[in-house]
Amino acid sequence: MAHPEYKTMDVRGTPVRVMRAGKGAPLLLLRGDDASEGWRDYMSTLAQSYDVIAPEHPGFGGAAKPEWLDGVPDMANFYLDMIDAMGLQGVRLVGLGLGGWIAADMAIRAKGRIANLTIADAPGLKIDGVEGVDLFLVTEEQGIKDRFADAARAEAEAVYKLTPESEDTRIANQMVIAQLAWSPRWHDPALRRWCHRIDLPTLIVWGAKDAIVPVAHAHEWGKLIKGARVEIIGDCGHTPYIEKPEAFIAAVSKFLAEERVEA
Repeated sequence: MAHPEYKTMDVRGTPVRVMRAGKGAPLLLLRGDDASEGWRDYMSTLAQSYDVIAPEHPGFGGAAKPEWLDGVPDMANFYLDMIDAMGLQGVRLVGLGLGGWIAADMAIRAKGRIANLTIADAPGLKIDGVEGVDLFLVTEEQGIKDRFADAARAEAEAVYKLTPESEDTRIANQMVIAQLAWSPRWHDPALRRWCHRIDLPTLIVWGAKDAIVPVAHAHEWGKLIKGARVEIIGDCGHTPYIEKPEAFIAAVSKFLAEERVEA
């Protein structure tokens, strides 16, 4: 199992805590509202083939919210600055949940250093008539459980996350998430009209039973991003990288390997 190094780096005056492990081409992993949590098994598996770089989002983990942070586009620009600051080239960009929304916005804005894009169960788009569970309107425990198709895994994940030690951090994170996704709710009205600018090889991975961001969103992303592949993982909720890690890693690894051959 890969053991990450932890480092705090400065990006244009904003400190960001980074976990990093592995060797190979750089893979920037943008997580969702779990970005303050530790290293997970799926990260270790990716680190067997790639230099996995997993930052903690600005304002997460108890850090003060930066004055410049108003929305997802600000996060996207920040991570583009981070890529520049680290001197990375040929970045494999993988975004999970909220991180997928940020990653898509990054790919719209600039792609010179990004080799390809993977988006998993990402909000960001609004589809008329398609509604998921609004995480702002349910309890924290229920919101965690709603992420999983398997009830036993949902219970286990709630126990894992809802500890007294992490309560202050979770509350602080929710304040930042509200800044990004409260209004408009979990989407950016401008996003869809700019997705045509994403001309990177793109993989869309989704849990078939995602109750938070229903699977119709996977197909919508697939329509908006030219040439995107859509991979649906059966019997899986909002977090396939946790609930079905083998299937998730297989889909992502196959995509990345093929793109490496074609490059």
